[in-house]
Amino acid sequence: MENHVVVIFPHPDDEAFGASGSIAQFREQGVPVTYLCGTLGEMGRNMGKPTFATRETLPQIRKKELVAACEELDIEVKMLGYRDKTLEFESRDEIAADLLTYLEEIEPSLVITHYPGHAVHPDHDAFGAAAIEAVSRMTPDKRPTVWAQAITNTRVEDLGEADISLDITPYFEKKVQTIKAHKSQAAGVLGSLNQSAGDIAEIAKKRLSTEQFYIWNF
Repeated sequence: MENHVVVIFPHPDDEAFGASGSIAQFREQGVPVTYLCGTLGEMGRNMGKPTFATRETLPQIRKKELVAACEELDIEVKMLGYRDKTLEFESRDEIAADLLTYLEEIEPSLVITHYPGHAVHPDHDAFGAAAIEAVSRMTPDKRPTVWAQAITNTRVEDLGEADISLDITPYFEKKVQTIKAHKSQAAGVLGSLNQSAGDIAEIAKKRLSTEQFYIWNF
């Protein structure tokens, strides 16, 4: 069993859609989980449906949503204060050094992050690369395993089948509640989920009930 899991994603809601089932399973096992969230997603396009945010109010709304989601998952969150949609232009060396300070303090046995180059969003790619760089700087005896999440349509063609494929159906309701906490961003998915029981089952099967990761080879 893991001794501590650190999740490193750039945006509020990345943890909800990408790894909340896995996180819920770890918490059920009594494993502490810390979320290092890079930004507040303040440049997100979604302002709620119906609209309830403006560009000026969105950062604080998303911060509250992030806190609520992490309370739902019973995990600790550290907000790192980077600016949304700029991570690809930041120094990878400096971000890695920042992340390393947290990793050396927490000493996790597992890190979950995005797979660089296969994470769709430039912030995902950049922050995932910085996270892996940070882990690489740790001494081998302290270095945690890294689960890297690839979400491109060509991931299997390019990388092969995922090393880790977790059926998180037992934690599906927890995942839905975590997504719901990110109200400003989740309206589209939740609109589909609220259509009918058949839709819920179909979406769960195709999009939400399995979480897959590649083990990073250092």
